[in-house]
Amino acid sequence: MNMKSFYATALVASALSLAAIAAEPKGWTDNYTQAVAKAKAEKKYVLLDFTGSDWCGFCKVLDKEVFSTPHFESWAKKNVVLVTVDFPHQTPLSAQVKKQNSELMSKYPTRGFPTIVITDADGKELAKETGYQPGTGAVAYVQKLETELKKNGPLPGETNGGSSSAGGTQEPSIFKTPPAGTK
Repeated sequence: MNMKSFYATALVASALSLAAIAAEPKGWTDNYTQAVAKAKAEKKYVLLDFTGSDWCGFCKVLDKEVFSTPHFESWAKKNVVLVTVDFPHQTPLSAQVKKQNSELMSKYPTRGFPTIVITDADGKELAKETGYQPGTGAVAYVQKLETELKKNGPLPGETNGGSSSAGGTQEPSIFKTPPAGTK
């Protein structure tokens, strides 16, 4: 391999690495300031996902079973602006995002990962859930979020005064501690 090819390959690899660092899941951002501005403009809440994306097993399950489903995506599009507040062990973050995430952790202290915090567009905490019980699924998770949020009034996505999700009215108990001796 000549030097020209080597440098070209190194440049492409670097560009791909930077793209991977900056990539956020569809519909999510890691820029809190922009998310707040969007929430204000669209009259929505802000959902903060405090996660350890590359090491937290329950975070990965929550992403797969809830956040990546059409049911959650539809609900979120109507009601919240989605923000990833990531504390990875291996995945590099920009210095700006690291600083922002540390400040958000100070403002909304968490006891573990995943922790979901929903705020109004002014930063007032409206709901907080820590942990995830695998197998819960998107419908029950959205119902739980709605139950918590409705304590503060109607949801942004509600147009008829009713629930913005499908399903029954029974409040699911999705953040239960497993019985002793089970995992």
